[in-house]
Amino acid sequence: MALDLLQVSPPGPSYICLGGFTVLVRSDSFRMHVLVAALADYERSLSGGFSLVSLLIKEKLYVNEVVLGTVFGIIIGPFVTNIFAPRSWGSLSNTITLEVMRIVLAIGLFAAGVELPRAYMKKHAKSLLVMVVPTMAFGWVVVAAVIHTLFPKLDYISALCIAACLTPTDPVTCAAITHGKFAKKHVPEDIRHILLAEAAANDGLAYPFLSISIYLTTETSVRTAIGKWFLVGWLYQVILGTVLGASLGFLFSKLMVISHSKRFIDRESYIAQYLTLSIFTMGVASTIGADDLLAAFAAGCAISWDGHFHKHTEDVAFFSIIDYVLNCCCFIYIGAWLPFSAYDSPEYGITPRKLVLLVIAIMALRRIPFLLAVYKLVPEIKCWQEALFSGHFGKQLFYVFMASLSQVSESCVAVFVSALALTRLPTPENPPADQAQYLAATIQPIVSFVVLGSIIVHGLSIPFFNVSRIARSRTTSLSKASTDHTLVADPIC
Repeated sequence: MALDLLQVSPPGPSYICLGGFTVLVRSDSFRMHVLVAALADYERSLSGGFSLVSLLIKEKLYVNEVVLGTVFGIIIGPFVTNIFAPRSWGSLSNTITLEVMRIVLAIGLFAAGVELPRAYMKKHAKSLLVMVVPTMAFGWVVVAAVIHTLFPKLDYISALCIAACLTPTDPVTCAAITHGKFAKKHVPEDIRHILLAEAAANDGLAYPFLSISIYLTTETSVRTAIGKWFLVGWLYQVILGTVLGASLGFLFSKLMVISHSKRFIDRESYIAQYLTLSIFTMGVASTIGADDLLAAFAAGCAISWDGHFHKHTEDVAFFSIIDYVLNCCCFIYIGAWLPFSAYDSPEYGITPRKLVLLVIAIMALRRIPFLLAVYKLVPEIKCWQEALFSGHFGKQLFYVFMASLSQVSESCVAVFVSALALTRLPTPENPPADQAQYLAATIQPIVSFVVLGSIIVHGLSIPFFNVSRIARSRTTSLSKASTDHTLVADPIC
């Protein structure tokens, strides 16, 4: 069976060289401080007007730069001013999109692993087993059924391929759910941690859900497709990616402890590992064809397993500056990348009405029913209200965690997986000659509209919730004529 797993392309070795060199070479303290200052200046110049009102927008209105970056991208994109048009770059457009999303996701997933408490994945393995695979599988088949119903020209296998892009996807744009004021007031710590871990694992596990759909679409034999899926999708990509990432993280954690004890590295060198180790791990995994996203998350978990790495990096703003710059650019890119002209394509059966119905169905059916049914098996979720909250915001919590630490959203995953799928599908003709070409022509319009809809829905959920909470609190205070002006948050349950 020819698997063609070794995918040596210019980006992969480049990531290895860039990340590996920076990891192994000691950072100079003075240069690191200069770099931090320069990045801070660049952040201010990049974000412009947003930085001038960032405290008001992020901490008072709970709207983060994901929403604003996407809106700005739409404005400068081909839909409005046509200043920045990623889709006009010809054959390189999909490759550039793929690598931009890959870098941003790898850094964010590595950070998620580092931010989890010590040995968290081991202590909460049972809960994560319930939260990750069954929830994803349920959402996958349900979303595929909805897609097949709304777009009957797509057979169910093709619908499964599109659903694989959307299964780990809930683009989140509501700020401060896990690290800001909203989190401290309203979200229990157990819920934040379990959903952060679930979301990070879900991103990497999109690979096998996509691969079985691609194999069933492109292979002539179902037996061959399933065989490749098990061998490549699970054993090679998922298992090897996880082991590789964990091994690299564990190895570098021990090397850093030894180097620190012998005074070979300083505190600034620890900070640099946030960026460089994630890129190095991603480069190694993507070069050999393993699951690079899952490898980055596993590396983050392993390097902070004993708490030593986290101890030296927890109070430093360097990573947040790096990630803020990356993700502002990322969501501006996504806003400009959205193919608005493709949202009304009757020749493919795509209409705005159907796309809106799809977004509504996904919001209602993908996670909420299953989590309401199984939440009693997850000790961290204590009542049906927390299960409902987890079903709506679930994986968004990961990306809102990155809204205060890193602004990655699962819209990045959807864009990444859909771009990855196009590399494995034939170039569509007009009209498409077969189902594989039809899938290639429709996957990104459908996925990108769900990304846009989810950004709007989830990005505005917290601001609306906050407004209604404040109004309710004021009404209660007036009716009771209370002299205590402190707002005490009600528990979810």
